[in-house]
This record gives sequence, C-alpha cells and structure tokens, in this order.
Amino acid sequence: MRTRARSATVVAAAVALTAAAMGPAAASDHGGVRFATFNASLNRATAGALIADLSTPGNAQARTIAEIIQRNRPDVLLINEFDYDRAAPGLFQKNYLSVGQNGARPIEYRYRYIAPSNTGIASGLDLNNDGTVVTEPGSDAYGQDAYGYGMFPGQYGMAVYSRYPIDFDSIRTFQKFRWADMPGALLPDDPATARPRDWYSPAELQKLRLSSKSHWDVPVRIGRRTVHFLVSHPTPPTFDGAEDRNGLRNHDEIRFWADYVRSARYVYDDRGRHGGLRPGADFVIAGDQNADPLDGDSVDSAIDQLLRNPRVNASYVPSSEGAAEASALQGGANASHRGDPAADTADFADGAPGNLRVDHVLPSKSLRAVDGGVFWPVKADPLSRLTGVFPFPSSDHRLVWVDVKS
Repeated sequence: MRTRARSATVVAAAVALTAAAMGPAAASDHGGVRFATFNASLNRATAGALIADLSTPGNAQARTIAEIIQRNRPDVLLINEFDYDRAAPGLFQKNYLSVGQNGARPIEYRYRYIAPSNTGIASGLDLNNDGTVVTEPGSDAYGQDAYGYGMFPGQYGMAVYSRYPIDFDSIRTFQKFRWADMPGALLPDDPATARPRDWYSPAELQKLRLSSKSHWDVPVRIGRRTVHFLVSHPTPPTFDGAEDRNGLRNHDEIRFWADYVRSARYVYDDRGRHGGLRPGADFVIAGDQNADPLDGDSVDSAIDQLLRNPRVNASYVPSSEGAAEASALQGGANASHRGDPAADTADFADGAPGNLRVDHVLPSKSLRAVDGGVFWPVKADPLSRLTGVFPFPSSDHRLVWVDVKS
C-alpha cells in the first residue's frame, strides 16, 4: 500500500523532552525530539525523474510535501517512497525544505542518510512463478521478479533526515539479509503441490532477500544519549495469489524489528556483523509498515508483533479529526472497519481496503510518548489543501509524528 491529523493548532503543539538528557532544545521547535514517518510518494515512473523534479524549486508535489514537513517540523524524519539517488536528499533540502512554502518556515536538516534499496534490483529469478525471468528494467513483469518490487533500481526507496547528529559510522543496514535465514520464516507455499513452503525453490531461497526495500538502524545522537532510528517499508500484503507471498513477507519484514529489539542472535547486517540491538538501548521504530492491527489484508497479528512487543511502547496512538471525518464521508469499506477511524494514516480506495492505520512511530519502553498526531486536517481547515482527496496533491499517506520524553 502506498495518515490525517489534528487541526493545525494541535499539530504545532508539543511536549518537551528532558533537555539535559536528550539534547539542546535549540535543535528542536518542540523543546525536545519529534520523530516522524511520512510515505511521501516521491517516487517516479522512470529512473532519474525524481532528480529532474528536485533539481529546480518548481515541482508542485515536492513543494506540497515540503510544506507538510515544515508545518509539522519533525526533528528526525523517515521519508518512504523516495527514489534512491545519492543526490536526491540534498536537492530536496536545498530547493524545497530550505525554502519557505506558502508562509511556512524553512526547516534545515544538517544530517541526511540514503542507501540502496532492493526495489528494482534484478534477482535473475522467477519470483512470481510465471515461467519467465525478466531482467530488463521498465515493466511490471520486471518488478515482479526483482528482489523488491520496482521497475528500476531504487524506485520506492527511502531517506532519513535529522536535525540531530547521525552516527554514520555505526549505521547498520540489512538489505541483503536472506529471508530463509530467519528461524521459522513464513515462507509461502505453492498450493498446486503437496510439498510445504515450496513457492520458492531451494536455489531461489539461497538468494532471496527478506527486505523488499531495506532495514536500517540509524543511530541518532541526542545530547548524551543515542536513539536508534529503526526504519523500513515492508511490502504491501497484496498483489499476489493464493500463496500470499507478499502478505507473508510483510509479516516477516515486521517481525525482523520485533526480533532485533529483543537482541536476536540470528540477525546479521550487510557488513557481516551478527546480533540484534544491544539490550537496554533506546530506539524508535518508524515506517509505512503496510499493516493495520484490525483491518486490511495483512497477515493476522503482523503489526501486533510490534504493538505487543514487551520492548515497545505502543501505548500512545497518534490520531486526527480529519481521518475520522474522512472515514464517515467516504463510507464504503470504512463503514465495516473494526479499528478507530481517527487512527487511520492512509487514504486508500473506499471499496477496498478503505482507510487504514499502516504508518507507525513506535518508541522503546525506555522513552515515554507524550504527544503525537497524524497530519490529516478536517476539510474546513485551510491546510486540508495539503492532503486533499484523490488525486492527492501530496500522497495517499499522511505524516505521523510522536514526541518522546526520557
């Protein structure tokens, strides 16, 4: 799958972190640290198109995305669906975030991180089992056989922006971790055979990566403490068949962080270092997880692996008046949803799956969530022009933020 928030007044509010413990207030507009995730749909149909759009300050969608960020002013931000190119984060900063949009104050992120994504990287394997291996970029068939769906390398990638120093030397990436190396992995089964868990051949499992994009542990230095920003974007649990290969992969991509924060020994990073997060370390898990706790197509309990994890503080649920309003106005599948519509973070098709809570910002138990929200203004709010209705001026997802306190 590819949030709406409280009114602009509420979105601008924040509760401070302990400045002495968590860093100088000057780095934040909130007297503390605001962590956010935003699937901004800054992906393009062809390689190089995003760079072309960001190289000048005139792209309408990029300006709208920048204004949303400027009005919410997160201190540490993950952007999902941001095509991979080493130059892209700097161009977006220079030409959009550093330029006040429609009266919003510019925002400067001195620290930025981007790395390769599995999306659109040819696997040389027939991963959709249609009898053909496609290795030429540019088509849906190519995307189906890539390590992560994408019509060219790096499509639907991600980037991290921070106003606090990133410990670049200590970043861990898990782009190449193999799905089959996860104990008890939910490997898909070919329903046409009697053998279990055989959608992928043994040779394919020797190469197939777990992450559809990548998983990153980005340590952020906040005063005397380090907070590990654990970011990812699991595959949508759809666009497959009875074998549910994407739904099962989504479940295990989410499980990766659930195991990582419990210091799982089986984990290894792209440098070959084994082991999960150090016990007692502070962290914030963020990203478009493509999983709602009650509704939608994800495998049952997929997001509960994080929401009910003993190391995760999931007590604070960001919400918005705009999401509740949209659910009531749009109807369709929303009318039968079990979840609180105010917690929705994405405006999906009304027929199915309806609006869902799929974007999550989840701090560790060592950090207390004191405020949060989803930027989804009600229709009467002038800022609703930034979210709008389909075709969206920004994204079908909404920026989600949580303020934490030690």
